[in-house]
Amino acid sequence: MSENHGVSGKPAPGRALDVTNGGDLLVALMEALGVDTAFGVVSVHNMPLVDAVAERMRFVPVRHEAAAVNAADAYGRVRGTVGIALTSTGTGAGNAAGSLVEALATGSRVLHVTGQIESRYLGQGRGFIHETKDQAGMLAAAGKAAHTILGVEGAAAILARAAAEAATAPYGPVSVEWPIDLQYRPHAIPELDVAPEAAVPVFDEAALDEAAARIAAARRPLLWAGGGAAEARAEVAELLTRTRAGLLTSNSGRGVVDEGHGACIGNFAMNPAVAAVRERADLLVGIGTHFRSNETGDYSLALPAEHVQIDIDPAAIGRVHPAATGLVGPAAQVLRALLDRLPARTGTDDGWLTEIAAARRGARQGLRESIGWQAEICDAVRSAFPRGAVLARDVTIPSSMWGNRLLAVDDPSVNVFPRGGGIGQGLAMGIGGAIARPGLPTLILAGDGGLAVHLGELGTLAQENPWAVLLLFNDGGYGVLRNTQDVHVGRRSGVDLATPDFGVLAAAYGLPHWRVKSTEDVEGALAAALSVRGAAVVEVDVASLGPIPRPFTPPVTIPSAS
Repeated sequence: MSENHGVSGKPAPGRALDVTNGGDLLVALMEALGVDTAFGVVSVHNMPLVDAVAERMRFVPVRHEAAAVNAADAYGRVRGTVGIALTSTGTGAGNAAGSLVEALATGSRVLHVTGQIESRYLGQGRGFIHETKDQAGMLAAAGKAAHTILGVEGAAAILARAAAEAATAPYGPVSVEWPIDLQYRPHAIPELDVAPEAAVPVFDEAALDEAAARIAAARRPLLWAGGGAAEARAEVAELLTRTRAGLLTSNSGRGVVDEGHGACIGNFAMNPAVAAVRERADLLVGIGTHFRSNETGDYSLALPAEHVQIDIDPAAIGRVHPAATGLVGPAAQVLRALLDRLPARTGTDDGWLTEIAAARRGARQGLRESIGWQAEICDAVRSAFPRGAVLARDVTIPSSMWGNRLLAVDDPSVNVFPRGGGIGQGLAMGIGGAIARPGLPTLILAGDGGLAVHLGELGTLAQENPWAVLLLFNDGGYGVLRNTQDVHVGRRSGVDLATPDFGVLAAAYGLPHWRVKSTEDVEGALAAALSVRGAAVVEVDVASLGPIPRPFTPPVTIPSAS
């Protein structure tokens, strides 16, 4: 590596450009993005990149490439920036693809930089080590886009373009494959323009007028906020106040409005206690939500026919639920244009907010009754962790039942969950979230089945030692699927798993561990774990605590056995 004279992208004194290798170019890109950490797995096909990041930034060596993308994804969600993942080519890039699908489903800003075989052998099918067929095509299918660096001269522009593309709404993961021989060559590092493309929507004035008229005329309005509303918090709150509407959210839209707000029903659209207000509502305003199958009962949920839909993606308008009026553009800008057309107070029925409050209260009370003793754990968690703490949750029964609903969220940036529904991603997401927000403790809520998918990341947790508590619900297998088979199939297949002694496993990694067999022990165990101010494990022995009143089964359609 040549002598370094600064990697900020600015020319060193007396020189037109700072000539270094590809790793230094990547560091310059990270500086331009304001990102100080990358997550990845070192390989012979990315060593120059890892070496440079580890020398001058922070490189977090996860144990699996999928975890690298998950951690980078969560890091970006929490910080509101691009997250960086580094992987090897071939199998390594393939391992990362599943987590790219999650980042795409969520709309996360991820830059995935993967190695590639030597440029002179690309596309020849010689069986070069780590070679795979059409890697770029695989990565493009799993993400928002994929690019290939084919020469040193274009490397800086491709990397900057990819980072900007990931950060341009609608967000999504972008991959760059970089042949190893080109990584090692000297690189000129120019000024790097990583600014996302500015959204300059051309509004349909007639549609805005029509939407404003529909909203102003509504007597019983409902809003439904999704992930696309996350950057329009002030505008959503103002619309909620002016219209005296009720607010439903998707899981992605949690925290757009503080869930303590009296009009915020939250992520309870399918709850029976909410059915009455859904059926009586005379207007729905959908804001950046795609009405996903698991949140609408496989699209069977009855919603108001009078629907004003706001989305940055034109293809989303009316795709799931018909829209009477569709408005295309960033939610904040569209809502501001709507608010400029609305009166200070619309003519909402005086009793509507009372009905909303009853639905809000009934949904929460009903869920608490359904989860039994787990409600006490939910309360203990919310009391133990500060409001700004990251709440990272894997796909498991506690997450699906109460972590995604009752565990109150004030800010979308703390709501870290695999929204694409893939099990096993929560631990790596929690590690990324904890590193992104080191001043507060992070909750990592997982089940033993999901944890087993990436059990090796316990090593990453121990090695990096972020201030994070892994709250592990151990029921000896895949509890969600076990319940589903019990209800719909009548026999169990593949759901009861050999499970390690997590106390012994935690000790092997040097992680403090507490085992909880009674709800009376939860608060003390959480307090002790948080006092470590590092990584710790609190294991909930589900068998000791017993069944909950209503076993959880996911809201998917399963034909009844004949």
